[in-house]
Amino acid sequence: MRFFLLLFILVPVVEMWLLIKVGTAIGALPTIGLVLLTAVVGLALLRRQGFATLMRGRYKMESGEIPAMEMIEGLVLAVSGAMLLTPGFFTDTIGFLGLLPATRHWLVKRLMARASMVEGYYQTSSTQAHTIHAETQHKETLEGEYRRED
Repeated sequence: MRFFLLLFILVPVVEMWLLIKVGTAIGALPTIGLVLLTAVVGLALLRRQGFATLMRGRYKMESGEIPAMEMIEGLVLAVSGAMLLTPGFFTDTIGFLGLLPATRHWLVKRLMARASMVEGYYQTSSTQAHTIHAETQHKETLEGEYRRED
């Protein structure tokens, strides 16, 4: 939770600092134009990458596979699009990194590896709990014959 609070405080400060630095270097109007240009170019790339990801996911679904990687790529693309719409150079850089196929695939693989580790932890925990519960509920039954002698 503290990470997100720090993120929401730090990112706008970095954005303002960068906008002021670029504005003093090239002027106010070129800075605004550059911010708008990065947004337009980024959204065009986002549209193209998003459509390609959608088509790959659709192809996988039609062939009976689960499009897990494509779903996570779509999420990364959505976050990248939000970053590109946010005015500023820092968020635009992060957004463009999410649009580049190499960095996006690297990030998706990291996210999938992390998700499988968490999933594996929960599967192991529930399997162990189920095994312990099954052992306490169902005792092994011994079969045999007996004869009563009175």
